[in-house]
Amino acid sequence: MAKYRLLTKEELETFEKEFVDYLVVNGIAADDWVKMKSEEPDKAEKIVDLFSDVIFEGVLRKVKFLELHTDQYIQCIQCLDEDMNTVILSSKNKSFSLKEFDLNKTSEFVRENFDLHSGTKPYSKRRELEIFELTERGYQITTGDLFKSLILATV
Repeated sequence: MAKYRLLTKEELETFEKEFVDYLVVNGIAADDWVKMKSEEPDKAEKIVDLFSDVIFEGVLRKVKFLELHTDQYIQCIQCLDEDMNTVILSSKNKSFSLKEFDLNKTSEFVRENFDLHSGTKPYSKRRELEIFELTERGYQITTGDLFKSLILATV
């Protein structure tokens, strides 16, 4: 069973070259793979499980920032080696949606309409597993531009 989840068919197609290389490194020729899929589907699925984990591990190790946007708040997370720094921007007025938020607004406008909180939290699980679970809950991997702008606003 995969540590994270099986790659979807579309995701596997994206990593087709890497999957072929993975099979070759593991001594599985193209003909053997075709035969295994039809005659030993459990064994073939285990290979896809392991390959999925390899891909997810590689991607998750590189993640530096995550974001979650809702109508009432934005949470930005910086994923460090040992812990996560988080900045949360929340709307003070429930009728004012964060979809209307613009970083170019004046700091006075931001102070009047939003609360800004920051903090640090150690990982409660392995770093990559915790990041994976956040992405499964809707967090998006980002470049960190919004995090950096918001953290400067908290200073």
